[in-house]
Amino acid sequence: MRLGLSLGYQTAWSTPADHLALAQEADRLGYSVVWAAEAYGSDSPSMLAWIAGQTERIDVGSAVMQIPARTPAATAMTATTIDTLSGGRFRLGLGVSGPQVSEGWHGVRFAKPLGRTREYVDIVKMAIARKPVAYDGEHYTLPLPDGPGKALRLGFHPPRPEIPIYLAAVGPKNLELAGEIADGWLAIFYAPEYAAEQLASISAGRARAGKELAGFDVVPSVPVVVGDDVASCAELVRWYAALYVGGMGSRKQNFYNQLATRMGYGDAAREVQDLYLDHKQREAAAAVPMEFIDRTSLLGPKERIAERMREYAAAGVTTLSLTMFVADRDSGIATLRTCAEALELAGVGD
Repeated sequence: MRLGLSLGYQTAWSTPADHLALAQEADRLGYSVVWAAEAYGSDSPSMLAWIAGQTERIDVGSAVMQIPARTPAATAMTATTIDTLSGGRFRLGLGVSGPQVSEGWHGVRFAKPLGRTREYVDIVKMAIARKPVAYDGEHYTLPLPDGPGKALRLGFHPPRPEIPIYLAAVGPKNLELAGEIADGWLAIFYAPEYAAEQLASISAGRARAGKELAGFDVVPSVPVVVGDDVASCAELVRWYAALYVGGMGSRKQNFYNQLATRMGYGDAAREVQDLYLDHKQREAAAAVPMEFIDRTSLLGPKERIAERMREYAAAGVTTLSLTMFVADRDSGIATLRTCAEALELAGVGD
């Protein structure tokens, strides 16, 4: 198992300089990859290109580039450009986002996300490989059949004919699709105690493609807080968990709420969502079970984090990406160093 760093996106309490400093420290410490995210604020490829130009060895990955935000060809252009600029260090993580962002921000219907993702990835792979892009699908038709368009190929030679593709997936069918068409899975709220069921879906997809799970990159983004008191550490993660379980979607369509329910926290998930959508965020955060936070995070002193790292490795994780809940840049750098030491202590490093 290797370590990664999940930066997320720019917020009111973060700066590009902070994120760059953390990425550079992760590079020095031998972390395998740094990921940047996007929602409806900062975009991930701009951040990653900037970071790639100021690091040496660490891979840079999108977690994610939103499928509704770009045409497949535009995504292929961006991926190959960053891969070229970075000397072959780019990883392309894709996700359909959610109905609110897809339809409200990008103006793209959210219907049939599985079919759209499959076709999108087909076209992206075709373009990256410099094949003429011609596609006749349910969701994408290239070139358009009633105009002057023609099947074009990528206009330069990138360093690699293939770029690793990752899918952000939560539900069982999405997990099967990730196993079938992608090289890795970007996971959230990954609990070692629940991983077998999720990996079974991944394995089913791999089998459909005639492949095994070996070589497939399992990449959960895991909150980490270093400290002596586990309960106090958990308090820093509580608001994040409440946002996703309670507020990231509608009452009828919240993938993270559904995941928490499948993990056995159905009653709590309903309570958190009801409170959050009733604009009672403080009460919603308080209603997130401590057990759920602890199972899906790295909390406490270095030795406890090392033990949890062993459990994540045993549960199939190949890249453990850390999302840090820290007060400032210096605390973040210290956390990166502590986690590198914890991985060595755990004895599960690659």
